Amino acid sequence: MPCDIWFLGILYFIFASRMKVTQHISQAAGKTLFSFEILPPVKGKSIDSIFNVLDPLMEFKPSFINVTYHRSEQIFKRKSDGSFDRIEIRKRPGTVGICAALMNHYKVDAVPHLICGGFSNDETENALIDLNFLGIDNVLALRGDPPKNEKYFIPHAAGHNYAIDMVKQIENLNKGVYLEDEITEGVKTDFCIGVAGYPEKHYESPNPDLDLMFLKHKIDAGADYITTQMFFDNQKYHQFVKNCRESKIDVPIIPGIKPITSKKQLSGIPSIFHVDIPNDLAIEMMKCKHEKDAELVGEEWMLMQVKDLIKSGAPVIHFYTLGKPHVVYNVMKKVL
Repeated sequence: MPCDIWFLGILYFIFASRMKVTQHISQAAGKTLFSFEILPPVKGKSIDSIFNVLDPLMEFKPSFINVTYHRSEQIFKRKSDGSFDRIEIRKRPGTVGICAALMNHYKVDAVPHLICGGFSNDETENALIDLNFLGIDNVLALRGDPPKNEKYFIPHAAGHNYAIDMVKQIENLNKGVYLEDEITEGVKTDFCIGVAGYPEKHYESPNPDLDLMFLKHKIDAGADYITTQMFFDNQKYHQFVKNCRESKIDVPIIPGIKPITSKKQLSGIPSIFHVDIPNDLAIEMMKCKHEKDAELVGEEWMLMQVKDLIKSGAPVIHFYTLGKPHVVYNVMKKVL
């Protein structure tokens, strides 16, 4: 019985305090909000690794925290006869559980990422059902990237090809339409759906115009807001917002930013994330002789970005806090 009371207490706190991303934005009445993004710890690690990152950042009262989702990876394990077995492992499970833990621990809304790659439609529906049971009604619907050992995205045989297909599935669940035809009076969920946007276009898109058209299709399918890929040139975000509005995309557009803190990232970030590093930033980073100097350059650049985004009325500034959250902390301390 005590365990039941404890669990009900968790659910009470989650249900009593939850809000959708769009509700946070509307209630802010034009004030810029802040949010952070974290990765689940690798299998075998404690959730304390997440709390250690977030504890200092909670000083800034984020409106919500995003938790990334990760597909299985294939590894090859040598057998005694010299041949290899191909094994699938998930190195970072736990997104749903972490979201519930964050909402209970910090009394803050959590936004789990859901990805198409590596998951069947049925697995996606089950994850959504679990989220609904926990009172988590925000999701970010993403296609996901190819595994490290594959050049192109290949969908699960029983899964979605594109993020828009997942948006449609979530919208169906919001209407009480489940995958099984036998469920005729299913509970209607109430998910607030976010999708990704690319100020510098998705790397697989033929051109920016088509990229914007595909984004518009996701909004028309039911997405409620957009979170952008990271960028280091605010003008690209401002132009992206302008282009979206001209294309009748009227939902909130949340800029996502990340600190650049080392000279290695000058080549690593463009290669991995397919974004440009502005010339002024690259030149200043290349002048740095020590890691600490590079951090300071990146910190000042992010501070400049944040101040401009606040001045321009960005609804939320979303920080990709992966790697060195203390840089984000230092920036936030100077802003607030």
